[in-house]
Order: sequence, then C-alpha cells, then structure tokens
Amino acid sequence: MNRQEISEIRRRLNPDKNSIDCILGCYVDEKGEIISSFRHSLLTLPQEEAEKYLALFRKVLSGTPGRNLVEIAFRPDQVMDGDAHRLLTALRNTNLKVDQAVEQFFQRVIEGLKIEGNYLILLMHDTYDIPFKAKDEYKSDEYSQDSFPYIICSICPVKLSRPALCYCSEDKGFHERDLDWVVSAPELGFLFPSYEDGGANIYSAQYYTRDAAESHEEFVNAVFDNRPPMPAAEQKEIFEALLSDSLADDCSLEVVQAVHEQLRGRVEERKADKTAEPATVSKKEVGAVLKECGVSEEHVAAFEERYDEEFGPAVDLSAQNIVNVKQFELKTPDVVVKVNPERSDLVATRVINGVKYILIRADEGVEVNGVNISIGDLGEDVAPF
Repeated sequence: MNRQEISEIRRRLNPDKNSIDCILGCYVDEKGEIISSFRHSLLTLPQEEAEKYLALFRKVLSGTPGRNLVEIAFRPDQVMDGDAHRLLTALRNTNLKVDQAVEQFFQRVIEGLKIEGNYLILLMHDTYDIPFKAKDEYKSDEYSQDSFPYIICSICPVKLSRPALCYCSEDKGFHERDLDWVVSAPELGFLFPSYEDGGANIYSAQYYTRDAAESHEEFVNAVFDNRPPMPAAEQKEIFEALLSDSLADDCSLEVVQAVHEQLRGRVEERKADKTAEPATVSKKEVGAVLKECGVSEEHVAAFEERYDEEFGPAVDLSAQNIVNVKQFELKTPDVVVKVNPERSDLVATRVINGVKYILIRADEGVEVNGVNISIGDLGEDVAPF
C-alpha cells in the first residue's frame, strides 16, 4: 500500500466516517490468561469512548511504510488452503460475528505473543464503500459500486498509572489518586487484507510494529503462518557491515557519500509522490554506484556475493531502512560529527605529514559550546577541497 491508500483507510477511522459493525476486545494478563472479553457496538458507546477506541486502531495505520508498517505476503498455496489465511478471511467475511472464529483468533495471538505485562487485543470490522473515480479524477460516493470489507487488529499494553496528586473539586484540595490500569498505544497490529488499486489484495496484509527493531516473529508466525521482514535496524547494520567488509581499502569517504546521496535522493523523490511505493534499491544498483566511484571489480563482486548471502539474490531493500536521510554522521572513538546530508560535500579526508584527518570546511558561523568563534588565517599549508 502506498501512503495515499493508507491515508484513505485511516481517514475512515473517525466517528462520522465509518460503518464499523462492532469492536471486540480480549484482556490478557502477563501469564497469558484471559481476564475478560467484550463486544461493543460503536454506535452505543459514548462519543469520547468511541473516539479513544478509534484512535487505537488509527495508530496501527500511522507507521512509516516499509519501516514499521510493512507488507506480509501470502503464498498462493496459503490463500488457497492455509489455516492462518482461512481464519483471517472468516473473520472478515462474517463481520466478526462467529464466536468460534474470534476465540480461535484470540488463542493464536496469545500463544504467539511474547510481551511483558498485561495487554488488550482489539478487533474491528468495517466496510468501505469505495468512491467511484472518473477519468477526470472526480470521486463520488453516490455512484460507489465496489466495497472493501476489512479488519484491523490492535494490541495494546495495559499498564498501571503512575502515582500522582490529583485535584478534588469537593474539598478543593489535592489528594493521591487511585492507581488504574491504563491502555497504552499499540505495540503491534495489522490490517487485513491490504487495500491496493481501489480494492482488496487478499494476498497481503499490512503489519504494524511500534518499534522498527522488534518484529515479534512468534506473533507473525502464529497469526500469518509467515516470517516477518528483517527489522529495519538490522537491515541497516548488515548493509553497513557489507560495505565495510567487502570493499576493504576501497571503502572511502567518497564512496560512502555517493551511496548515501543515491539512497537519500530516492527516498526524497518518492516522498513527494503519495501514490508511489516506498523507495527500494537492488544489489545491482548499489554495485553500479560503487563502480562509478572507482571501486575495483573484485570488491564489487565481493559485495554482491555477501549481499546474496545476507538478504537473498532477488531481494530489494527499502532505501529508508538503510540510510538516515536526515543526517550524515562521521565518528571516531573520541569525536562525532553530524553533517546536514545535503552538504556532505563540506567534509573531506586528508593525510597530512602521515597523519589522517577529517577536514570540515567552515567559512562562517562556527560555534563551540554555543559560543561564536573565529578561525585565524594560518596560511595555505593544506590544499583546499
């Protein structure tokens, strides 16, 4: 799903824009035992309470596509005859009204979920009447012909509130408030099926995890009978190690700058287009950048071989997962330098009298601990950039 499609579904999760049949909940303790379960009609809930439930579902669709909101793809055989896909489809097609299917789903979640403390499993069903879209891009709800039934699951930690003083209007004083169990923002969740090209893609689900470094592999296996994509932080760490290890002496500042600029440019270009899928990069595309920078054929081949071992020969990586588009950082054991990624050209490396240096061009506006300093003219001992 692209950002526009995600926003289209997320906008429905407001009190006046949905047709949610019901909201189901299952409250589970730290031992994995069900404390309580409930079924609510959204229309019968007080408005403030309904809005809080909707906010918990909305958060599941607020992740960054390709980073902590990722696609879980089903194989054709899973769609045809897989237990996990069959159960999700049953929940969707029966509007969550078959208790046996709901209870089976809750048990799958409990058996596969490994998080500390109590938590709440929330499920909702909605049917989106897809607006008719003419060739001139005009949309009309009146002429809607297609619908998109879907479910969203949101799993939220439930924690004790912190001790605090609260104001009591009766005696106009402050007193210690009672501790309450409070529902926190979702730790993980999903949308099934995906909404793509104005309809349902039953071969796909959108999986959300609050922490991009935590994939909750046991949960994904239990609910989708699948493996989650490699966490973004792990992708970045492995990619950086591939460059360092396989390029050896060819891994210069200029090479890293070129790769960073190529990836950053892709991310920024796609960000401007809400209908575009998240930017990706392939092994061959990175290899082409390395060759343009003068990296030897031997080292490029070593990089591509290691890439295949770590990620797979046909796997493209999400560009935003392996590059920080907001920062260009240089680090030594004692010094960290952070540079505007658009001005990494201000940084260079030099060997002067046998000593290695990082040089930063500083024409004006230099501050040290918040104090403006001047840099005196010490001559032209070092060649300019």
